[in-house]
Amino acid sequence: MQLKLQQSDQPLYQDSTAYWSWHAACVHSCSNRGFSSALTVVGQYVQSWDDNEKGPIDPFAIAEAEIDSISERLRQSLLTDIPALGRAAEYFFQIGAEGKRLRPTMLVLMASAFSAVLPSADLLIVDPSPVNHHPVDMRRRQQRIAEITEMIHVASLLHDDVIDNAETRRGMKALNSAMGNKIAILAGDFLLARASVSLASLRNTEVIELLSQVIEHLVSGEILQMTSEPEELLSIDHYIKKTFYKTASLMANSCKAVAILGNQPREDCQLAWEYGRHLGLAFQFIDDVLDFTSSSGELGKPNLNDIKSGVVTAPVLFAAEEHSELVEMIQRKFKGDGDVARANELVFDSRGIQRTRNMADEHCKLAADTITRFSGPQSAHARVCRRALTQITNRVLTRSK
Repeated sequence: MQLKLQQSDQPLYQDSTAYWSWHAACVHSCSNRGFSSALTVVGQYVQSWDDNEKGPIDPFAIAEAEIDSISERLRQSLLTDIPALGRAAEYFFQIGAEGKRLRPTMLVLMASAFSAVLPSADLLIVDPSPVNHHPVDMRRRQQRIAEITEMIHVASLLHDDVIDNAETRRGMKALNSAMGNKIAILAGDFLLARASVSLASLRNTEVIELLSQVIEHLVSGEILQMTSEPEELLSIDHYIKKTFYKTASLMANSCKAVAILGNQPREDCQLAWEYGRHLGLAFQFIDDVLDFTSSSGELGKPNLNDIKSGVVTAPVLFAAEEHSELVEMIQRKFKGDGDVARANELVFDSRGIQRTRNMADEHCKLAADTITRFSGPQSAHARVCRRALTQITNRVLTRSK
């Protein structure tokens, strides 16, 4: 097995001084989880980079050391002299509460997919600079996009949970349930503010516009969901538009931002956007399936949450094509006695779930296809990360929570 260090064409062997320098950085980045755990991560990282083009690649193992470093910096960037605000803002960033970390992993891999070099050892340790500091190194700027994306994502979760009166999230109490609606709303606002400061520090107008548009889309998507007309509630196109705004826009625009900061050709930047769009849509389609097929324990939040909240998703829309009884339920947002239970029965007595999975499968294939259309990889390292991005599409499609 061999790796290549940044700005060097020399292979990185496990018995070399360079390898152990890189190894130490990985261990340092994992220090909060203990030395033996860090060694395990390093082993997985090395194994995953073995570019023999045989067998599956674990995309999360490839990015884990760098993602741990980004996560720790993110926690540090949320420090404030107001204890209650700090506790609320970092609620879903605590170790063990970070969720799947799909978005930052995707972005780190996207950065590497266009890179000619492996991140140097110093880029795998926590960046100590303040949130408003302009990162000189390109990779640090790309890492900031991963941080910003996570802050925007979690802010949207906090606000959504207030709107939905949610009790659980990620297998723990939702913040609004633990600390109240006002604290949850303000914590979300604080995360958006910190994300905006970090975004401004990048000093790239196009990237600032892209990520600012994401915040606009999140609001637009929620308004679309809350104010849909009866005929819109029955439209699959309306549902997909809302899904893009609420989920896929963040993934699409952050992927494009990483490509822009990597000085990639315009065609590749657009392909990165398309990858994020298709992956984001597929992710939400599967999420809507799991709301029916998984238990609350598996999801870390209540199942059937969408129809209980009056939200119409693809499995219901497809089921309504087979069971006209669902149409009136959809238009009254499942507020009638027994609507939720009956709608659940009709969804399972239809092809709604399978058709939604088929739609997700199509978007995963489209996402994977965009990777094949990137400009030629500049290194074996980039080629492996492209395989990992393709593997992520399969992970999204086959996930159970």
